[in-house]
Amino acid sequence: MEVRNQPIPRATAKRLSLYYRIFKRFNTEKIEKASSKQIAEAIGIDAATVRRDFSYFGELGRRGFGYDVKKLMTFFADLLNDNNITYVALVGVGNMGKALLHYRFEERNKMKIVMAFDRDEHEAVGTTTDDGIPIYPISQLQEKLSESEVKTAILTVPSVKAQEVANQLVNTGIKGILSFSPVNLSVPKDVVVQYVDLTSELQTLLYFMNRSEKNK
Repeated sequence: MEVRNQPIPRATAKRLSLYYRIFKRFNTEKIEKASSKQIAEAIGIDAATVRRDFSYFGELGRRGFGYDVKKLMTFFADLLNDNNITYVALVGVGNMGKALLHYRFEERNKMKIVMAFDRDEHEAVGTTTDDGIPIYPISQLQEKLSESEVKTAILTVPSVKAQEVANQLVNTGIKGILSFSPVNLSVPKDVVVQYVDLTSELQTLLYFMNRSEKNK
């Protein structure tokens, strides 16, 4: 299966990992073929959206025959680069950072935090987590990252420091940043930034909850 050389909508891109997760689950459950309706119900969307999403990647299935679970699981693994381990650096070991340090990414996907950084005077600097992740002073960020093959970073620093740290990350060759800081980062075109705004997500949840209550 070949991916068509065309951009896909952001909403579709955000669902790729969900599709991969569903096909892995189906494979574990010994399901060999899955219809767009089955996939849609497992994710919580409609079947037309599944078919439209898949259409961006060429012929993934045949009408009336469903989708081959193993083939699609392999397809999305390749698409998401889940056949290789992605090593990640974490910058910011506050409450959110600590939680991420203990989150076992590798149990669900082939991603692994291999080093962390915080301000030089932070109490955790100079220590190693129970999982063997060293925590370095921010002053060593460029040195340590330049010596590694890490190209992905998670940013959980205060907003006022986010751009400064992002600049340092870019200078070391980082190509992807997952930012928990609620500010837009200015980075070169070849660097991808994904934002996670927990406050915004919670407010969106509350909006739909309130709307649901009013519609009763």
